[in-house]
Amino acid sequence: MSRRGQEPGSGAESLSSDEKEIVADGVGEESSTEEHPAGEDNSEHSSSSTSEEESEESDGRRSDEEQEEKESLPCCNDSEANCLPLCEHCRNENGQKEQVTPRRLAGGQYIMHLDTEGTYQCSLTGLIFEVMKAVKITYSLLSWSKYANLVEKPWIVGGPLFDVRCDSATALASIQFPHSLCLGDHGAGMAFKVLHIKGGGAAIEPSADYSASHVKWLVSSLSPVGPLIQSQEPVQYHGAVILYKVVDEQPSLSFRVYVATNNDSFIKDISRAVKHSNKKFIKIDKPPVCQKLLQKGKRYRLVCEPEAEVTPEEIEFVDGSLLKLKSYIEVYLEKPDDFTLSLIELESDATVWKAKLRESDWIHYDQNKNEQKRSAVSVKKRKPALSILEEDALCSKKQRTGNKAGGIETRNLTDQQLMVIAKLFGRQWREIAIECLQMEMKDIEQIQATEEEVNMQKFLLLSKWRDREQGNGTAEALYKSLHEKASYEILQALQGFSAQC
Repeated sequence: MSRRGQEPGSGAESLSSDEKEIVADGVGEESSTEEHPAGEDNSEHSSSSTSEEESEESDGRRSDEEQEEKESLPCCNDSEANCLPLCEHCRNENGQKEQVTPRRLAGGQYIMHLDTEGTYQCSLTGLIFEVMKAVKITYSLLSWSKYANLVEKPWIVGGPLFDVRCDSATALASIQFPHSLCLGDHGAGMAFKVLHIKGGGAAIEPSADYSASHVKWLVSSLSPVGPLIQSQEPVQYHGAVILYKVVDEQPSLSFRVYVATNNDSFIKDISRAVKHSNKKFIKIDKPPVCQKLLQKGKRYRLVCEPEAEVTPEEIEFVDGSLLKLKSYIEVYLEKPDDFTLSLIELESDATVWKAKLRESDWIHYDQNKNEQKRSAVSVKKRKPALSILEEDALCSKKQRTGNKAGGIETRNLTDQQLMVIAKLFGRQWREIAIECLQMEMKDIEQIQATEEEVNMQKFLLLSKWRDREQGNGTAEALYKSLHEKASYEILQALQGFSAQC
């Protein structure tokens, strides 16, 4: 943590010494998350919206929550705590924190057992816990839209909302919450607080510190908490683009494109809205992180090549974290051909995000169950490939050999990039290598016998994976293999490498 929050000099009263109490109206009621095409009225009370309405959640809906657990976080988050920053202003200030992968529980909860005092970072959510002794921490991601009436202007959402519990109230000294903002050179004009939801109301409490990626809060009591921000200047966000394809029997293709802040709460709301739509969708796995910052009020256009029906053609960006209606852009193609999507900032004509979509991105999904089919081939046992995989291999041959397709070139990871990833692996790197990269223990032991330095051991293991994959040793391939187990920083670095291709 290197920056200290300062109150903007105009308008709002200082809250650094006293909490601001907020009266909640209907906090206990759970609101639904809905979605509608961007450009339409996204007011919570809009009656003309064409969106599908999401069902209200219930405490007993465990199956939905368990499915949501399987979704990759990550937008990420959605804060950019990253050794390879995705913009020139942000720097990794949390690389020294020990990475811990929590155990996932039913109901979308995570549990972390810490054996001794220290500072630890959750590899899945980006949360950083400072503990004074051995402790068990349980936490879950919440939706901001349920508590929209508690966030009053001039405060706005700064990052994801979490409900954190601990078996010893005095053991948890502080929590650092990831935020989705790029502070750039404007940190002095910003004030960071946290919204602490308590029973029927909430309090805005002071933050202890903030950095390029996190907001630090000294624990007063445990209940839902999330970061807020007040700024005198336009706020710039690290953004994410999330893709879903409609599953139906039509030969044409229909997609939903969500442009969001890189905020796990926002992204989880989108996932929930899609699950409860009256249509069936599959998520298209493409690097979601925007390579240029999003700014409230700026206009953006989604461009499709070859040309397709895009509705609306332009959007004005807003952070939709508090909105029950989640805006999206609809893309419709009559012919199922490969195509490229690009998000363009109108003011500068700069490309904010770009992805190449191929039929192989969705043909392995079971359209009846709306879930991805698992290949009958065991990668570990190296059984002969199925014919459908052989066909897919032919379709993606150009990609794997590094040729350009639709203006996008896919290359194997370089030695320098592999070393960056190697240095990010924590003490669980052997388990991850065996479980996610299908490495054998004898491979690890052979490397350890010839190399003493731990980072070089990790590098050599990743090199062995790249050599085994031949032309498909790419950032995108490694991301897909690691996304369920690797740390937040590793996934963000891989997304950055993939975007450079």
